[in-house]
Amino acid sequence: MKPPRLTIDIVTLFPKLLEEPLGESMAKQAKKRGAVEIRIHNLRDYTLDKRRTCDDKPFGGGAGMVMMIQPIFDCLEDIGGKGWRVLVSPRGKRFGQAMAARLARKRHLILICGHYEGVDERVHQHLVDEEISIGDFVTTGGEFPALCLEDAVISLVP
Repeated sequence: MKPPRLTIDIVTLFPKLLEEPLGESMAKQAKKRGAVEIRIHNLRDYTLDKRRTCDDKPFGGGAGMVMMIQPIFDCLEDIGGKGWRVLVSPRGKRFGQAMAARLARKRHLILICGHYEGVDERVHQHLVDEEISIGDFVTTGGEFPALCLEDAVISLVP
């Protein structure tokens, strides 16, 4: 069987938010044709404690909680490969059609869904190739923006 044109790995704290939408519409058709493979990774599977903790206070203080680097790092190591790593974040570059076309030419995308007040700053500095925002607003997490991004990219895959 021919390998998919594009593989998309989505790293999330809430995989159930993604499962249903990714089983419908364009994603369903692209997977059925073998053009796209989509895999969802639950960050809680990469934690080290029995409570499956993925958040911590920001190093150096500050309000709120941030996603810890360790589960993200371990998940990315497990995914392996040379995928293009995208952090879906309100502080990223604004997503548009030209960006969707550029991403559709990649062979492997890894979408990391942020949550809480964001992610450990080391994720921004060392683990991602770019940060993307879908607009000038904040959502409760990166899952729905990741779905928008994935849908726009898949629509451009031959």
